[in-house]
Amino acid sequence: MFESLSDRLTQTFRTLTGRGQLTEENIQSGLREVRLALLEADVNLAVVKSFIQNVREKCVGKNITKGVNAAQQVIKIVHDELVAILGGTTSTLELKGAQPASIMLVGLQGSGKTTSAGKLANFLRKQKMRPFLVPLDVYRPAAIDQLVTLAKQLNIPFYPSTTAMTPMEIAKNALIQAKEEQASVLLLDTAGRLHVDEPLMEELAELKAFFHPQEILFVADAMTGQEAVNVATSFHEKITLTGCVLTKMDGDARGGAALSIQSVLGISVKFVGVGEKLSEIEVFHPDRIASRILGMGDVLTLVEKAESMVNEEELKILAKKMKKAEFNFEDFLQQIHRLKKMGSMESLLKLLPGFGEMRKQIKAFSEQMPDQEMAKAEAMINSMTIEERQNPSILNQSRRARIARGAGVTVEKVHMLIKQFEQTRKMMKGLMSGKMPSMRKLPPQMQGFDFKNFSGMAQGFPELPGVEDLSPFGQEQSAPSTQAVDMRKKKKKERKKHGKK
Repeated sequence: MFESLSDRLTQTFRTLTGRGQLTEENIQSGLREVRLALLEADVNLAVVKSFIQNVREKCVGKNITKGVNAAQQVIKIVHDELVAILGGTTSTLELKGAQPASIMLVGLQGSGKTTSAGKLANFLRKQKMRPFLVPLDVYRPAAIDQLVTLAKQLNIPFYPSTTAMTPMEIAKNALIQAKEEQASVLLLDTAGRLHVDEPLMEELAELKAFFHPQEILFVADAMTGQEAVNVATSFHEKITLTGCVLTKMDGDARGGAALSIQSVLGISVKFVGVGEKLSEIEVFHPDRIASRILGMGDVLTLVEKAESMVNEEELKILAKKMKKAEFNFEDFLQQIHRLKKMGSMESLLKLLPGFGEMRKQIKAFSEQMPDQEMAKAEAMINSMTIEERQNPSILNQSRRARIARGAGVTVEKVHMLIKQFEQTRKMMKGLMSGKMPSMRKLPPQMQGFDFKNFSGMAQGFPELPGVEDLSPFGQEQSAPSTQAVDMRKKKKKERKKHGKK
């Protein structure tokens, strides 16, 4: 999501020039392109007009800060305005009041309410809450079965509804059972329709009057764009929504719903679905989304994903191995599995600053995208024996040929994997020792990489146990010590002396 919008805006800002002060002339063409980019992303017209007007007012007459150019100055202003229309601050669930608390999920049929109910239950359990799932959709075939299947998969208690019951019958019985099981929050999966109608709204109003839910979340398919805002308006007028959940944010959605719903209705987007797995739901952070749209990445989300997969004891062992260059293919395979749990490589790379340019470089360097390359690497490692994984130095030519046959790749691919593994192991040892690798010794595709841009990343990562400093990521290489300079001078004199002789 946001890819086309991000690419368009990045290209637009490159054309901005100027020094001293921003004027109507040097931002006019840029703002026109921004306006077109937002309209193409299916953002509400009124929101686009207001956004462009606010940016223009803040840009014109603004002195360009020393050390930055016009493009960077405008990007900062656009970023702040994007954060504002996305809601300003992160909106959390308000579950205070009567216990058990209740969250009512509403929306049209096919928007992803049932799956979102399962994802939210999983999310709340991680927050030390005790969720209870209530299937209230007695009209859609298999709707109850779907939620029951998700509940069993997650091992979360649920009420066993049947299609012979009415929604109010289910509601009364479910509340009694939830109290018996000491649930702290009820997730109400309500019925949807293919369109907004009176019977649907009356049923939702009755359920609202019975449960008095702390949260009424409108679940919208992000692929519907601005139309999601129109549908949400109808629900908001009838039952007063408190927030929104956008599904399928990992698809080809252009971002219109996310950029419009807060401004038009005044309700915050609280969660976004970013994949099919029940763990793939994220809290909606306006500042992070704005950074993603402008190609600045989202390092904080990347760090949070990494932290969720980290086991402190395993990390201590891994840090020691990396420092001694004892990192082997067993450890490498474990890290591949951990990465796969975090999501696809492409989705993780999107969280890095400048992914648009990085993606082009990856495609230029290799026909295969990272996920495909990782799958091949995993197949090659799985074709190795335990002894070979733990001691890569024994991988002679015949062993490599056998591994290639087992993985269905060429021997050259195996050579390349082993070579890159050795280079990575040396680089890790250098980093863990507080030394930056020489750019000349890096693989060709990494030469010229700007490590200085990772200063924010270094600050965001949790400290590795047993590792005192990872600051080389965020610092330029320190100047040579006085002793090192003196030693070089001494050797130079010796060479001259030897030459004279």
